[in-house]
Amino acid sequence: MTEQSELVVLWTSGDKEVAENMVFMYTLNSAVNDWWEDVRLLVWGASTGLLRDDRDLQYWIDQLHDAGVHVEACKSCAENYGAVEALEDLDIEVYYIGETLTTYFKDDDRYVMTV
Repeated sequence: MTEQSELVVLWTSGDKEVAENMVFMYTLNSAVNDWWEDVRLLVWGASTGLLRDDRDLQYWIDQLHDAGVHVEACKSCAENYGAVEALEDLDIEVYYIGETLTTYFKDDDRYVMTV
């Protein structure tokens, strides 16, 4: 068994308090403090609409980018929420991510945390 070195935070919650007080706080600190070799945030589901509309959360995305966090989003979700352009404007990689997520789950080097 190998030690997991990469973190993927799968953010699905549409709750702003969860976003600010768990998702962004832990993800940012993980990158800044080098708790993981690679840190990724995956925007999925209800979080998509929340992020599209909330400037405070959009500011957090800038902070994550500055810390080296790779931010990705599910394109199907973004289409459902009318958020593709808004997410791309935040320099979020938006694509059909189901197969990639499956790879993340199967990869022994990655830890996937769902919030």
